[in-house]
Amino acid sequence: MRIVLICVGRLKSGPEQELLDRYCERLTAIGRVCGIHGLDIREIDESRARRPQDRCEDEAQAIAAAFPRGAVSCAFDERGGLVSSADFAKHLARVRDSGAAATFIIGGPDGLSEGCRTSVDRLISFGAMTLPHQLVRVLVAEQLYRAATLLTGHPYHRS
Repeated sequence: MRIVLICVGRLKSGPEQELLDRYCERLTAIGRVCGIHGLDIREIDESRARRPQDRCEDEAQAIAAAFPRGAVSCAFDERGGLVSSADFAKHLARVRDSGAAATFIIGGPDGLSEGCRTSVDRLISFGAMTLPHQLVRVLVAEQLYRAATLLTGHPYHRS
């Protein structure tokens, strides 16, 4: 299964990028065992529109253009549902077993447009707090790695 992570904004070099790289490398290594073939990160430029709603709409169009056909989609948004790591791994396994690609979307500083939120198959929240979108990217990569360890029986995850 191919995993695509569509992110609004560019991640600059620094600690967040280093941590992201670490989890991507781990995911690539263990993913082979459970049928995951790496993580394709597609960065979308932040919109320069003046109004937040217009920025979200511009970014939604760019996300749609970067979206692979036939992929199962999941977006991260504070209005989404809470999901345990074990349930996230089960979701990933279902997508893998369906033969589809898994696409995960992270919005920019203004979040995702209403249209983007309603068009995805699943909306997940990391909690009620607002988090920097660069940090969410690292959290998603870690959860993908954790899901792969759960699917392979690796002892990384402790319940």
